[in-house]
Amino acid sequence: MSGPIFHMLAGAPAPVAPYSHAVEVDGWVLVTGQLPTDPDDDTIPLPDGIEAQTHKTMDNLRRVLAGLGLGFEHVLQARVFLTHFERDYAAMNAVYASYFPADRRPARTCIGVTGLARGGLVEIDFVARRP
Repeated sequence: MSGPIFHMLAGAPAPVAPYSHAVEVDGWVLVTGQLPTDPDDDTIPLPDGIEAQTHKTMDNLRRVLAGLGLGFEHVLQARVFLTHFERDYAAMNAVYASYFPADRRPARTCIGVTGLARGGLVEIDFVARRP
């Protein structure tokens, strides 16, 4: 087993707390939960609504994966956190599903929470594996 690599990636969203964008060990990549922040200007307000926030969150995850030379096809597991679970679950699922082929969707857990950083409606993290 090799030692972990702690990745801070140019072009990825600025961390909202003290963490790495991803930690990698032996081909396993743990991608920190991303919020719908603007990766190019952290001062821009979050998008309105769960659909826009889910798209922005997935786009931020794509940036992190791309910075590691990976893509959504390498994602094996996801966790989704929603602040308004009953209200936003179906709409978030519709957006989330559009990022993965129907026959290659990661294992997933979706959790209702009382709050997220920056007042986000959604946060998503991934576990990926290098080929």
